[in-house]
Amino acid sequence: MKIAIVGANGYSGVELIRLLSQHPHIEIEMLVSHSTSGTAINAIYPHLTGICELELEKAGAEEIAERAELVFFATPAGVSQGLAPQLLDKGITCIDLSGDFRLRQPKAYEQWYKRPFVARETDLEKGVYGLSEINRDAIKSAQLIANPGCYPTATLLGVLPAVQMGLIDLHSIIIDGKSGVSGAGRSAKQGNMYSEINESVKAYKLGAHQHIPEIEQGIEVIAGSETHVTFSTHLMPMTRGIMCTIYAGLKEARSTQQIIEDYKEFYQSDSFVRVRNEGIWPATKEVSGSNYCDIGIFADERVPRLTIVSVIDNLVKGAAGQAIQNMNIICGWDETTGLAQTPIYP
Repeated sequence: MKIAIVGANGYSGVELIRLLSQHPHIEIEMLVSHSTSGTAINAIYPHLTGICELELEKAGAEEIAERAELVFFATPAGVSQGLAPQLLDKGITCIDLSGDFRLRQPKAYEQWYKRPFVARETDLEKGVYGLSEINRDAIKSAQLIANPGCYPTATLLGVLPAVQMGLIDLHSIIIDGKSGVSGAGRSAKQGNMYSEINESVKAYKLGAHQHIPEIEQGIEVIAGSETHVTFSTHLMPMTRGIMCTIYAGLKEARSTQQIIEDYKEFYQSDSFVRVRNEGIWPATKEVSGSNYCDIGIFADERVPRLTIVSVIDNLVKGAAGQAIQNMNIICGWDETTGLAQTPIYP
C-alpha cells in the first residue's frame, strides 16, 4: 500500500519513516513538507541515508490523493483540519497525529488549542479516537483516525481499566506527567535549549495543557459520567519518554495483587501493554524506541488510594507507533506488523 506523510520533517514524521521502512506491506510514496520542500529527507536527517532518501514535496490534496491510499498527518495543530476533509472526500484514509480531530466539540478545541476550528462538523463526526486497545472495533471501519496525544495515551491506558471496573472515585484523579524534550518538537525554543533543561526539572502549562479535555473525554466515554482531573506536566532532561503517575481514591480497600490480576486480565489480548508484577515499577528507559506501554500498580489499603505508573515512548506509542498500529487494524493486518522492535536498553 502506498502512503504519504504530511509533516515528514518533524520528529513524529521521521519516526513514521523509521518504522514504516520496516513494514512489509507499505511503500512510502511521498513526503510532504511545505517549509522544507525540495530538500532530501536524508539531508535533514543523515541517519536515513540508504534507508529513505525521498525529496520533501509541496503538494495539495489532489496530488496526494492521486499517489497515496493512506495519509499520515504528523503536523502541528491547525494543519490537518484544512487538508484532511479534502482527502476524505476523495476516499483517502487519514490518520492524524495532531489534536485537530480528538475533541468532540469544536468550542472545546478552540478553547484549549487557542485557534479556530475550520473543518466541517461532519468530518469531526467521522473521526474515531485511535486509542488502539480501547477503540479497536470502531477503528476497524474508520476512514479518519484521531491519533491520541502522548500524555493521554499513557494516562488512559493506565487508568481506564480501573474506571471500567468501577474501582475509583472519578472526582479524585490526579495525574503527575513527565515528558522528555522531544515532545515539544524540533523547533528552536529557548525553554528547550540544553543549558535550560540540563540538570533541571520544571513544571509547565499547569491547568492549561491542551491534553486535559482529551483525558477527561476519554474517561467520560468509559464511565458514562462527567469528571474533572488534576493534570500537572513536567519537562525532564531526557530526549524520549513519558511517565504518568496517576493517583485516585479507591471506593473500597483492595490489595495490590488483586488489582494487578484484574489489569492483566483486562489487557490479556493486547500485545503492547505489559502489566508489571507487584513491587516492580516501569521506567521510561524500558520502553524506549518501542510501542510498549508498561504499567505498575500499587493499592494503598491504608488510605485507600490507587497509584498507577504508566510509561511510554512519546514518539512511538505516543505518536508514530500507535498511528501504525491503527493502520494495521484498519487494513486487517496483525497489529504488531512493523512494530515488533525490542526496547533500546540501556
